[in-house]
Amino acid sequence: MNVIMQYNYANYSSSNYTKTGRATLNFQLINQRADFSFALFSGGLSNPKLVAVSNPISFYNPKAPLYPRLAHGKSWNEMTVTWTSGYDINEAVPFVEWGMKGDIQLRSPAGTLTFHQNSMCGSPARTVGWRDPGFIHTSFLKNLWPNSVYTYRMGHLLSNGSYIWSKIYSFKASPYPGQDSLQRVVIFGDMGKAERDGSNEYNNYQMGSLNTTDQVIKDLSNIDIVFHIGDITYANGYISQWDQFTSQVEPIASTVPYMIASGNHERDWPNTGSFYDTTDSGGECGVPAETMFYVPAENRAKFWYSTDYGMFHFCIGDTEHDWREGSEQYRFIEHCLASADRQKQPWLIFAAHRVLGYSSDYYYGLEGSFEEPMGRESLQRLWQKYKVDMAFYGHVHNYERTCPIYQNHCVNSEKSHYSGTVNGTIHVVVGGGGSHLSEFSQDQTSWSVYKDYDYGFVKLTAFNHSSLLFEYKRSSDGNVYDSFTISRDYRDVLACVHDGCEATTLGILN
Repeated sequence: MNVIMQYNYANYSSSNYTKTGRATLNFQLINQRADFSFALFSGGLSNPKLVAVSNPISFYNPKAPLYPRLAHGKSWNEMTVTWTSGYDINEAVPFVEWGMKGDIQLRSPAGTLTFHQNSMCGSPARTVGWRDPGFIHTSFLKNLWPNSVYTYRMGHLLSNGSYIWSKIYSFKASPYPGQDSLQRVVIFGDMGKAERDGSNEYNNYQMGSLNTTDQVIKDLSNIDIVFHIGDITYANGYISQWDQFTSQVEPIASTVPYMIASGNHERDWPNTGSFYDTTDSGGECGVPAETMFYVPAENRAKFWYSTDYGMFHFCIGDTEHDWREGSEQYRFIEHCLASADRQKQPWLIFAAHRVLGYSSDYYYGLEGSFEEPMGRESLQRLWQKYKVDMAFYGHVHNYERTCPIYQNHCVNSEKSHYSGTVNGTIHVVVGGGGSHLSEFSQDQTSWSVYKDYDYGFVKLTAFNHSSLLFEYKRSSDGNVYDSFTISRDYRDVLACVHDGCEATTLGILN
């Protein structure tokens, strides 16, 4: 039996319900490959007693292909389409039909994955939270022409020769790496999901998630790629929540690449190889995240990867695995940063879930480190050596921006405009995507330029190789509350700074 729990109180909509026995409640249902029934309980949450159950309600085609999620493939001119359906490969053949608008449409096959109850590591994912996730399909659309608009739809060829189709979607292919054009990136973490109909649910604490989702949708024509850096759904072991989240972000993820990172609520579970021995994933231990979303990692169970978008080079870390010097991930991070050709891709971005840099979070303040222990101590040498422009983190549910900083010292006193030599990295906490907010420490940290105890996200706009705009927007109104600009030339990236250049030698004339 699959149970999906969302509920509302009859007397909230009709105050005289207890006298008349009449009330009207509205619920929004999404297709989750099963029938729905409504149940009426008395006694509230503390002492519920089942009074009545409705007849089942069925979707016209419960197995239909739904909730497409775009992501970059392993090369710049490849887009992946991942979606969910109720069709196993012995029932239907999955594929994507796609092509340039008005041109001949191609068909690309899709692979099929799923996961099972015994794939889960603990409760509730393995017990009361379990629900069959359906089948997850991924198709690779290759050899895309840069900047071109493509339409696509997901299809399933049934054994009787008939087809089941999704609706038609479109996306714009990525620019060639280094291309000089307007390029816009959105970054946030810790968003989660909420009910559009206002009903209550398990884990009902991501109060800002719909506002963040809606502000991104509102500006979608001015956004090229989105990074959701960990704590994706907060399903916490209740697997039905993954369908709800993919439905919520469908307008975004079906239109632009929706790149994710792994957070504690996706991965952490004792004795499963996660760096932290907590139960934050609710027993999921990374399995739903790495199956439901594609990332161009060499091993999707190790959620670190690099990806390019035009003038941007992104190195995405996985804080739920060891990042310290000598580790496998450390070697990846150094290789990723070193592989950026800054003449072609001047904007070098590092991102990960937990704060490996700087945060004035209350709990980090109690520890006295204002970071995840062993965070910047392990990585700041790499950020400095490879002149990383900005490092982004979630985990702490607020917004904060630092000065350009190295070894705990601000290396630039400017606040709104930066130019010249890249001599320190700006660290940004952007974990206010939707989950309950995090208090700041009372300690006044010298490196903190701007703090905001609110929900929001960051937008980066690269105008060309030498000019970039940073904006922090609140989810409540979409207005900009913090911003700065960067102007520089390629020689400013090449310039030697403290710990940022190899040793030199004098040439000798014979």
